[in-house]
Amino acid sequence: MDTIASLFSFITTPVSWVIVQFHSVYGKIFGADTGWAWGLSIVSLVILIRICLIPLFVKQIKATRAMQTLQPEMKKIQERYKNDKQRQSEEMMKLYKESGTNPLSSCLPILAQSPFFFALYHVLNGIATGKTIGVIDDQLLASARQAHIFGAPLAAKFTDSADKVAQLGATLTDVRVVTAIMIVLMSGSQFYTQRQLMTKNVDTTVKTPFMQQQKMLMYVFPVMFAVFGINFPVGVLVYWLTTNVWTMGQQMYVIRNNPTPGSKAQAAYLERLQKHVTHHGKTRSRREKGIVKAIVSKGRDRNEFERKFINGLTKAGLAAQADGAVVKSDSTTVVETEDGTSTTTTGGAVPKRQQPKRQSKSQRQSGVVKAAGEPEPKTSLTKSDEPEDAKPSAAKPAGGGNKPGAGTRSKAQSGQRKGPQRPKSPSKK
Repeated sequence: MDTIASLFSFITTPVSWVIVQFHSVYGKIFGADTGWAWGLSIVSLVILIRICLIPLFVKQIKATRAMQTLQPEMKKIQERYKNDKQRQSEEMMKLYKESGTNPLSSCLPILAQSPFFFALYHVLNGIATGKTIGVIDDQLLASARQAHIFGAPLAAKFTDSADKVAQLGATLTDVRVVTAIMIVLMSGSQFYTQRQLMTKNVDTTVKTPFMQQQKMLMYVFPVMFAVFGINFPVGVLVYWLTTNVWTMGQQMYVIRNNPTPGSKAQAAYLERLQKHVTHHGKTRSRREKGIVKAIVSKGRDRNEFERKFINGLTKAGLAAQADGAVVKSDSTTVVETEDGTSTTTTGGAVPKRQQPKRQSKSQRQSGVVKAAGEPEPKTSLTKSDEPEDAKPSAAKPAGGGNKPGAGTRSKAQSGQRKGPQRPKSPSKK
């Protein structure tokens, strides 16, 4: 660990300078030699670093959303090459390259703050060995060696001997109890952060290598913290516990307000949003309008929770518009067509498919077929002056002979087969 920390010695001076500046502020409040002054200085260092890493965290969220949009393509690759794991991995990497996404983007905040972590370890290790480092001079070194956090010196470790702990003015029992509690809290907070990410903020309908990676990290990181934590000084444990608590709170905020589509967190968020919009009868913020607009624009690609959200608004007499606004629809019904578009009808009437008008029996017998939309032929109510005998008789079939069963009808019935008909069975005389 000392060798790795020495690799990041180039930022030891900036880190020690930040700690000294915070110590000068807290020392006036709690006392220069107290554990509160030095401990809060380390906590403030963590907060400052994490604030600087917020843009990187936003980039991480965008990369995670990009991974979510690729899940349908990932599912197709899995089904196509389910018997060839090597080809499946090659196609996945090709898809990542074409889309410009990186499945390791979730590790960026950890990698970015690693230099500060090892630089702080280098500073605290110098305090433990009695060496001045960075901007920490002899006076600050003596003050830091006297600082205790709940009875444990700032530079003490779980694996230190009783003699070394006694030189720092503490007992081995106090050091091991404090460090053990902090290691358990550190590992537990890391496990909870990864678990809520896997159980609440992941679309479980598609299983991808990204999900397997996150599941592995959920168990690997806590074990790593527990194993390496016994070699961390108390000050480093304070640093890492603070950054884990920050990460956990930050993750909870993202899951609650910006959940992954198709996850349980999205279902809970849309349920809260539906109640809020139903209560006020409209979307009240730009964020709410953006979410409603995104759901409406998806059309048929909406997931189960998004369809439930739209249906809930419809039942409440509200209609989501394409611009993200929500309006009352007392006499308006929004109907989603097969192609995913929405049509609006008044009076609550749903447009139906137009069917051709059914013909009457007399029309079918007379062979008059009326096209849809044409007016019915007018019928004269006056008797014709022409006698019935003078009316043209029914057309005879070619050949001039009368076929049996031809009948006296002038035209074939609707739907009857054309041409000579099969004669009926002769009746017995």
